Amino acid sequence: MSHAEDHEGTRRDFLYYATAGAGAVATGAAVWPLVNQMNPSADVRALASIRVDVSGVQPGTQLTVKWLGKPVFIRHRTGAEIAEAAEQDAAFLAGEAVIDPLARNANLPDAAADASDANRTMPSPEGEAPQAWIVQMGVCTHLGCVPLGDAGEYKGWFCPCHGSHYDLAGRIRKGPAPENLPVPPAIWADSSTIKLG
Repeated sequence: MSHAEDHEGTRRDFLYYATAGAGAVATGAAVWPLVNQMNPSADVRALASIRVDVSGVQPGTQLTVKWLGKPVFIRHRTGAEIAEAAEQDAAFLAGEAVIDPLARNANLPDAAADASDANRTMPSPEGEAPQAWIVQMGVCTHLGCVPLGDAGEYKGWFCPCHGSHYDLAGRIRKGPAPENLPVPPAIWADSSTIKLG
């Protein structure tokens, strides 16, 4: 093997490696926009967490807000509603047949927590009755309709599209819906503001 042939092999190897490297960089540059387009847009990221002023939500009323493109029900329950929810809860805890026994609460560390009223309501701010506030997604778990508040056989929410009845804790009690209304991540930012997300 001559000295010239040794340089030819080295040049050829260099050209192969340089071409392969340039191809890899070009492929990466072409693929990155396709991958990046799957990330959420800036307006969606901005709405990933919102603060809701609930100072005007009187007991017995409900506020509906939009979060991540879906309705969220924020209900301030009256003393009578809390008492009736406790009766419904006692029946649930005593073993009355329910469709979904899970809390479906994103705020609880245990995904298998039961759907008791305490596991589905928010802790109340100072001076409020326990379990006075309930925050849940306002989308029926059957086909995605929006249930009506203060309606149905259990005085909670009723989806008129296919007849799903939810009780005062948002548990599915009757109808085709397979799951309870989910509880989104929610905390008290202060005594009159709930932070979603």
